[in-house]
Amino acid sequence: MRGSGMTLYHDAVNSNGTTRTLRIHGMDCAGCSIAVGVALRAVEGVRSAEVDYASGLATVEGVAELEVLQRAVERSGYQAEPCETFEDPRLLRAEVERRQHDQWRAWRWRAIVGCIIWVPLETFHWIAMSWSTHSVVVDAIMLAGSSVSMALVGVGFWRSAWTALRHGRTNMDVLIALGSTTAYAASVVTFVAQRFGSLQDQPTWFSEAAALLAIISIGHWMESATTAKAGAAVRELLELQPLQVDRMDEQGVVSVVATELVRPGDRIRIRPGGRVAIDGLIVSGGGDLDESVITGESLPVNRTVGATVFAGTLNLTGDLVVQSTVDGRGTSLTQVALQVQRAQASRAPIQATADRVAGVFVPAVLAIAAVTAVVWGLAGDWSTGILAATTVLIISCPCALGLATPMAIMVGSGEASLRGVLVKDAGALERAGRVSRIWFDKTGTLTKGEPRVESVQAIAGDTNQAIVFAAAAELGSEHPIARAIVRRATDLEVAIPTASDFVATPGMGVRATVHGSTVEVVRDAQASCLVRIDGVDRVRFHVVDTLRDEAPHVIQQLQSLSLSIGLLTGDRLPEAQRIAHAAGIHSSEVHANLMPTEKASILQNSGPQAAMVGDGVNDAAALAHSALGIAMGGGVAVAGESAAVVLVAARLNALPELIRIGRSTLRCVRQNLVLAFLYNVIAIPAAAFALLGSHGPAVAAAAMALSDLSVIGNAARLKWKLAKQRRVWHADTPPTPAA
Repeated sequence: MRGSGMTLYHDAVNSNGTTRTLRIHGMDCAGCSIAVGVALRAVEGVRSAEVDYASGLATVEGVAELEVLQRAVERSGYQAEPCETFEDPRLLRAEVERRQHDQWRAWRWRAIVGCIIWVPLETFHWIAMSWSTHSVVVDAIMLAGSSVSMALVGVGFWRSAWTALRHGRTNMDVLIALGSTTAYAASVVTFVAQRFGSLQDQPTWFSEAAALLAIISIGHWMESATTAKAGAAVRELLELQPLQVDRMDEQGVVSVVATELVRPGDRIRIRPGGRVAIDGLIVSGGGDLDESVITGESLPVNRTVGATVFAGTLNLTGDLVVQSTVDGRGTSLTQVALQVQRAQASRAPIQATADRVAGVFVPAVLAIAAVTAVVWGLAGDWSTGILAATTVLIISCPCALGLATPMAIMVGSGEASLRGVLVKDAGALERAGRVSRIWFDKTGTLTKGEPRVESVQAIAGDTNQAIVFAAAAELGSEHPIARAIVRRATDLEVAIPTASDFVATPGMGVRATVHGSTVEVVRDAQASCLVRIDGVDRVRFHVVDTLRDEAPHVIQQLQSLSLSIGLLTGDRLPEAQRIAHAAGIHSSEVHANLMPTEKASILQNSGPQAAMVGDGVNDAAALAHSALGIAMGGGVAVAGESAAVVLVAARLNALPELIRIGRSTLRCVRQNLVLAFLYNVIAIPAAAFALLGSHGPAVAAAAMALSDLSVIGNAARLKWKLAKQRRVWHADTPPTPAA
């Protein structure tokens, strides 16, 4: 895709094996996703497994067989099926949203039914108490209403709890089921005993059991609705690719076909005001295109014959005919959407703390509840003991812990994609929030990557012949300096011969055979490169590049964020210092004449908070060895494969936004974890010491629901904040000149 200004990377196979996507059935809460993740990671051959409760998808990397993975999921109490058959990501997203809608609808039904039963029941209970009425009729009505609530609303919690316990684990529904059942069963025992003249002073908690199920269902209803909205970035991206296109045959006749039927080489007509449905090259026409969906650039850019266009971009003016370079299911837009979805489903390292806590939390709560009941009972107050134990079970649900990180990551990665930043996993977003130093490559990163030969220094022999032979050797190279040499040879209007035996050594140069002569173009201490033919030094090239227009502004913004900025380059020190000075980088932070291994060594020694921004083959090792590798989207594929983040369309303007989003997301995750932990630290002792009063279970249910909603609300606040910043960024960001 050279010259397109954008390169995207998406593979189903990597050096560690196959990446599989599984759809998980039966998950009822964030704790369920933790259990499935633990089961998958325990399978031999699995390198990593990330499970997203919101989408119901699991991403597994490794060499384990599909059947083995499915059996592991089944042993944990759930069902799994492969998603590889969903070649069209729109179908996959539709399935995800269908699942989310089904969950939302189920919780809405439970919440409505629960409230229809609980509110009248609670009202009747209070009226009876205010009238000092206590009769078998009142108790029977309370028993009947609570029983209906347990049967219609509680069955979902019981089913999930039984599945978990049957497979030797616990989840939040175990606590809900135990809490509501304990309150209900104790009330039934009291009701029966009172009919035989015993336990006359013992209260019943029929309304509290109904309140618990109704309130928690309301919380889950709101949680499922918010979760679906938080993942809307993927759907919004996919909706920008039209479902149908105007395909032209060889005679120019236009027919409407489904986008998924388009094949490479097909010609597609895009009328003014229409969205581009496919990646391709303009073969006829031209006009202004809004490419903000791909690049984050708010201003239109003019595209003419020979330019590359991408699916999802908007044709503002002109009538275009585009020749497709991909099929209808392999567009850049769908690849971005899949990467965003995968990032949203991945686990950030900070989530490991919450996972470890959640893994032992429920058993610990069960123990605390048992001890609470026994201690109060031994003190002579079994009624308070049962009430306090029930309250402990209800108020201690760890769902907020499971939601703390995924909700924030989902928002952050989605917002990054809308700025032209492709974050490949949650860990990368977290590391972006911790970055304190950024190293830049020079050529193609801080500079435009379009160097020109400023001068040629003759050493021996025919200078023009040396230039042409050097160009022949460099035709197979991806390096920007190689292109500059080829352009200089082209200016001589002499045919460039064909080279053979081409060998490129990153950081050193190239060697090839041209007309029987061995031609070497190698690095040189006195110039950009030296040309040697048959062992004889012939000419030196002095090559200069132009700083990107936006680079000084970007460096200034990064420095205002208290980041240390440095430059790593294989170029000569004088040229490196010139570019650094123009960009605003201090001369003491410039390292020149570096080999690729030396770049990687510097990154290795820069600590866990250093990022590297690069674009070429020479940067691959440094990107891989940095705490956070950031690739320019216009670079060669190996740079993107070595990096955790891609700046789509090579827009440096998006880099400060990545840091801001990373910091805001990490701050939101920390706030969510504090909210979840603090809630439990305060709530459990209060429940155990019966400080919540006679209506403790109902109060606990409301408090537990509020803890979940506080985490979700904080993520919603993050989304609102980042969306507002995006609008300001689009308005204030200087445009990047079109390639």
